[in-house]
Amino acid sequence: MRILVVEDEKSLAKLVADRLMRDHYTVDISNDGESGLDNALSGMYDLIILDIMLPKRDGMEILKELRKQDREVKVIMLTAKAELGDRLQGFENGANDYVPKPFHIEELAARVNAQLNIGKAVDRALEFGDIVLDYKASRLRCTKNQEDVGINNKEFQLIEYLMSNADRILSREMIYDRVWGMESEAVSNNLEAYMSFVRKKLRVIGSNVTIRTIRNMGYRLEYEE
Repeated sequence: MRILVVEDEKSLAKLVADRLMRDHYTVDISNDGESGLDNALSGMYDLIILDIMLPKRDGMEILKELRKQDREVKVIMLTAKAELGDRLQGFENGANDYVPKPFHIEELAARVNAQLNIGKAVDRALEFGDIVLDYKASRLRCTKNQEDVGINNKEFQLIEYLMSNADRILSREMIYDRVWGMESEAVSNNLEAYMSFVRKKLRVIGSNVTIRTIRNMGYRLEYEE
């Protein structure tokens, strides 16, 4: 899942992003309201963490614009404006949750998981064919022989995206947007390398799941019993 953090305090934005990436979310950061609005309206995000007092564009304006366009993305306001009137205004404009600063990073992570109906992220597991992706241990396991292997963050996000869309062909562009997002131009050449890493790990654990390359179209996860 993909999250956008709209926060002008760069060190705080990085702190939030680093914590959420530990739960295997893909996280992008916008440091001003103008770029925040453009990214928020892209339709790429499952959840947005939004400050109110931003340069170039106010966070409440961004929220109103999102809701005006019937965007269903979840929005958590994260702001120093903590008075009751501020919180009520946030909810009236369509916020799903409101976290006043200062805050505890673990509470914010829990609220993100709750909004995305995930529960405690570390207890999650995703299954397809004979493989299980274990969120708690960051490992990929084959159920037929119980062999498992560690998997790093980008590998994790790649196989998670493929497993979550196992009935679809995913284009290179879709994978870039979902796994690398704003980094895509800088790291696009890495896609084949990461596909190779994940394919190797599927072989190492003895899985019958394969990543098939569909010529001129993209990739699809397949399972042969």
